[in-house]
Order: sequence, then C-alpha cells, then structure tokens
Amino acid sequence: MEQPELYIEALIFASEQSIRVEEIIYCLQMVFERDFTVDEVKQHISDISNKYSQDNLAIELVYLNNGYQFLTKKTYHPIVNLLQLQRAKKKLSQAALETLAVVAYKQPVTKTDIEQIRGVNCDYSIQKLLEKELISISGKSEAVGKPLLYSTSAQFMDYFGINSTDELPNIKELADGSSAIGEQVD
Repeated sequence: MEQPELYIEALIFASEQSIRVEEIIYCLQMVFERDFTVDEVKQHISDISNKYSQDNLAIELVYLNNGYQFLTKKTYHPIVNLLQLQRAKKKLSQAALETLAVVAYKQPVTKTDIEQIRGVNCDYSIQKLLEKELISISGKSEAVGKPLLYSTSAQFMDYFGINSTDELPNIKELADGSSAIGEQVD
C-alpha cells in the first residue's frame, strides 16, 4: 500500500538542510513512478506538521528557507544548546562574526569590500566561514581582476532561523547607543 506521507517524513528527517517541495515531489515520483501535485504533497506535509505539533513530542516540522525541516521545539533549546556548546570545538571569532555580518548585510560582496569596511585583512575569516558553509562564492565581480563575490548560504539561513536576509535586524535597531561616548542629543 502506498504511503507517501511516511516517505515525505523520512525525506525531511534525513535532509541536513530544509528540503523544498519540488525536491520532495522529484523523489516521490522516482519511487512511486507516478506524478504528485504540489497540493497533494503540501497536504501530506500539513498532516505531518499536525502529528508533530503534539505537546508530548520534542521536535516539530518548521517551514524554513523555502523548505521544511524538523527542529527541536523552543522549550528544549536550552538543553540542546548545552550539547552544542560541549561539542563545539571552536566558536566563530569576533573577526569571523564581523566578516559574516558584512557579507550578510552587503552581499554579494568582494573580499576587498569586506576589508575596506573592517579595515583589516580577512583571508582567514573568509576561509573559516567557507569551511563552516555559512557563506558561499556566488560569482565573480565585473571589477578589474574579476574578484570573487561572497554571499550568505542556505546553511546561514537555517542556522539563524530565517527565510531570507530581509528578516535580518535593521542595522539601526542594533545601534542602541549603549556604546556611545558622551551625551546623546535627540
């Protein structure tokens, strides 16, 4: 008996990143040798989501980065964070975080652009961010020498729990004035 819902659940579970409906449809069509509609797959996904919305389960199905992924429910984030901290061999350095922020807000951006904004060489930070797959090479600039362009990756979106860079905080929201020197005049 055909049970596409179980196959969809397995695909979402096995996917390291969020999986798009189109990818699910492709896999189902290969297995079942018949066509599946977007509406049919979305109905199965809705049923899976309802199944995992029960309070006695620690994970839930989330729509993220234009696809679906199983994530731990917010209630259990503290204990999962403890595990992640224990397993993390090395956090991102301040330099890597600054470089990542420049890429996120100015993408696509060249290494030279990042270095001009930060005022320091960023070879090592870019290499570490590429290794961690938080940024990716998104093409080449039309500037002299055709330097590489860097943009945030799908893994960046998954890691920060956003669907697009439009969901990043506005830079003005981040500048709360707490690091300002002297009196602030409105």
